[in-house]
Amino acid sequence: MKAVLDHVGIAVKELSAALAFYRDALGLEIEAPEEVTSQRVRAHFVPVGESKLELLEPTAPDSPIAKFVEKRGPGLHHITLRVEDIHAALAQLKARGMKLIDDAPRPGAEGALVAFIHPSSAHGVLVELKQSSVVSRQSSVVAQSPAPPPPLVAEPSSYGGPVRSATGAKAGSPQSPVPAGDSRVQRFALGEMELVSLCDGFFRLDGGSMFGAVPKPLWEQEAPADARNRITLAMRPLVVRGARTLIIDAGLGDKENDEFHEVYGVDRARSLDHTLAEAGIAPEQIDIVLASHLHFDHAGGFTVRDASGRLRPRFPRAQYIARRGEWDDASRPYAANRAWYRADNYVPLAEAGVLHLVDDDVTIMPGVKVRRTGGHTMHHQIVMIESRAKSAAYVADLVPTTAHVRDGWIAGDDLYPMDTLHAKTQFVKDAEDRDILVFFAHDPAVAAGYIRETDGFVPV
Repeated sequence: MKAVLDHVGIAVKELSAALAFYRDALGLEIEAPEEVTSQRVRAHFVPVGESKLELLEPTAPDSPIAKFVEKRGPGLHHITLRVEDIHAALAQLKARGMKLIDDAPRPGAEGALVAFIHPSSAHGVLVELKQSSVVSRQSSVVAQSPAPPPPLVAEPSSYGGPVRSATGAKAGSPQSPVPAGDSRVQRFALGEMELVSLCDGFFRLDGGSMFGAVPKPLWEQEAPADARNRITLAMRPLVVRGARTLIIDAGLGDKENDEFHEVYGVDRARSLDHTLAEAGIAPEQIDIVLASHLHFDHAGGFTVRDASGRLRPRFPRAQYIARRGEWDDASRPYAANRAWYRADNYVPLAEAGVLHLVDDDVTIMPGVKVRRTGGHTMHHQIVMIESRAKSAAYVADLVPTTAHVRDGWIAGDDLYPMDTLHAKTQFVKDAEDRDILVFFAHDPAVAAGYIRETDGFVPV
């Protein structure tokens, strides 16, 4: 049996006091908390080098952690050793006469299997064995990785900086067999993670609203309009499979009526339900649902109506995470943003007790961090993903399509367009310099690509 230190568990009485030390005084990052309902505890992981600290906050007065704190006070609770095969490790310990608290593994934090060894067999130390959920996924990541997506190549433009297009990847182009509106499931390997681009179908928005001050003769070359001046947009949630299984956004969902579908030209012949099934992912396998923001085309799929008509969370085991400022804006909409927010998409999450609000740019799970950009909404955020020196980004409505990579191509309904411009120019430079794989939430033909410049044309 080979074991390595995974983390050290620390029981805390008052989380705010613990955060004042670990986050504020030491400057460590605190990952988003996770509820372990079976143990009535909330776990806050703190990365420190190759290992972590785990701050354990009781959620019920009769939980094991609450009893520990009451009896011994806050402090060191256990150490956790990570093993490749927890069943084999337990069998080996039993054969050597070790006393176990858990004879068989049980679910733990981060989607792992865990089992505890009694302190009497470990010289007074409570030892936890952990088999990480990522172990069973690594081989499939490599096997299912497609060829790298094509680069987005910069070409000269007379308006708003360089034109960037996905060469060889645009649906409907002469060199591509893919029909306009590409809803395929697409898998990408990123270090030890697997990224799965899904689709919840397509809808249409006014071309002028999507391109703001850009003249129609220019934007229509990139996004042809229908007779009602609407352009086709995709809705592309992204699944990240690593230490846990996370989905970013969930498309429109199926709660809107026929009038809504007619106004917005909704086409969900292939929806998120279809692409999840095609990807082999059940809703029950999703651990975290992360919102870039709460507009209906991103958060509509967060809830569903059951047979009785009652609204419930679509992903029954998941914790839903949103920005607190975005929640506040969505809860109190005003004239300029009211059309984009639907209370049915997110209020039931709070009522079900599965909504967690974050205030800062925090790590959601190992390798996944949110970054506030503002612009589209005051608290719009993108998601940065890293594994083994490889980087990807889900940019949501900061760069909704490949055409919007140009500096001045900013949607007319962005509430804070100067914030969009500032955040986008910074991101595009970062994406070029660091070779970031960029996932586009709304491009109807290109799910992901790399941003490139050629012929000396650079963002302004």
